[in-house]
This record gives sequence, C-alpha cells and structure tokens, in this order.
Amino acid sequence: MLNNEFINQLNRSPVIFSMKDEQNFKRAVLSDYKILFFLFGDIATIADHISLAKQHGKIVFVHLDLINGMASHEAAVEFISKYTDADGVISTKPRLLRYAKKFDLLTILRIFMLDSMAFENGIYNIEHCEPDLVEILPGIATKSFALVREHCDLPLIAGGFIRNQKDMLDAISAGASAVSSTRFELHKVNKAIADSFDSKEEE
Repeated sequence: MLNNEFINQLNRSPVIFSMKDEQNFKRAVLSDYKILFFLFGDIATIADHISLAKQHGKIVFVHLDLINGMASHEAAVEFISKYTDADGVISTKPRLLRYAKKFDLLTILRIFMLDSMAFENGIYNIEHCEPDLVEILPGIATKSFALVREHCDLPLIAGGFIRNQKDMLDAISAGASAVSSTRFELHKVNKAIADSFDSKEEE
C-alpha cells in the first residue's frame, strides 16, 4: 500500500529514471533522481546494485520480467523480498504482483495500450491484481489515461517514448501522476518541481 512518504516523493519527483544498463545505473545513483526502475541486471548482481541505490537514498523498483536468471515465477518475488532491499516490483503478470503483496512490496502493473483488446485486458488485470500503481505504455498514448481513470483511481505512470519535457507535461496534463523515462536529462524537470514545492512550503 502506498504511504504518504512515497506519494509526497512522487509528487515532488514525478520523473522516474528507468535504467537499462550498468552505465545508466552508475549515473542514476549519483543523480538527484529519487525513484529508480531497474530494467536490467541478473540474479547474481541485482542485490548489490539495489543495496548501492538504497545507500544513496533511492526508492527502488525491480522489473521482474527483465532480470536475467529470474523465471516468471513466484520464487522471483521471494528472492527480491528476502535478498534485496527493493521497495517494490514491476511486472506485466498479475499473479506475480498478487503474490508480491504478501511480502509488503509495492506493486506496479505494466500494461501496453496497443488497441481496444489490450485496453480491456489491462482493465481486467488491474481489477484482478489490485496493484499500487499502473504503468501505461506507450507513455505518449495520452488518450488512454482518461479511459483507465474511468475504471480505477490508482496513480498512473506514463512509460515509453517520453523523450523531452513536453512529452512529460503532456502525459501529466492527460492524467498521469508520473512518467518513467530512460532519458537521463529529464532529472532537471524533477529539480524544478522540487524547488517549486520548497518555495511554496516556505511561504
């Protein structure tokens, strides 16, 4: 279940950095990104990578479907829970997310909005696994956000093809709570938003 601390962090830093390789990981841990998505790694290294990220104060989610050496099985969830300090997991598989809830992991259901059938399947999966957040791909398919909002009031993350500040603002304006992107330079948007929050708190 989302806590107030996480929601506040998401509001202050709505751009989430999705890391696809070691080079981006090294940049991310030293950056001012607050929330990180691990879209790479393997069973031998993921725990150490997450430990380093947590030492730098990051909120960490692991995409279970993309970690080498982890089958799409409940055992992968148990491994993340028992042997890493990850805050949550991402998957396209509702059964894994349902299982993750037993370990108090935050859950993100990733759905692809390709056509009306994909939309219907996505809504079914949201209802079936009751994730904490939903990531919609592609993130530039802004019309889909309103459709999903008709069926759930969960925070929505726009993922994929978020390449610049305009894409990010379009997604937020269309109803996304946050965006995930592999574009490292978007951290500047987070800083501007966080500075705005700090200014309002000082008033």
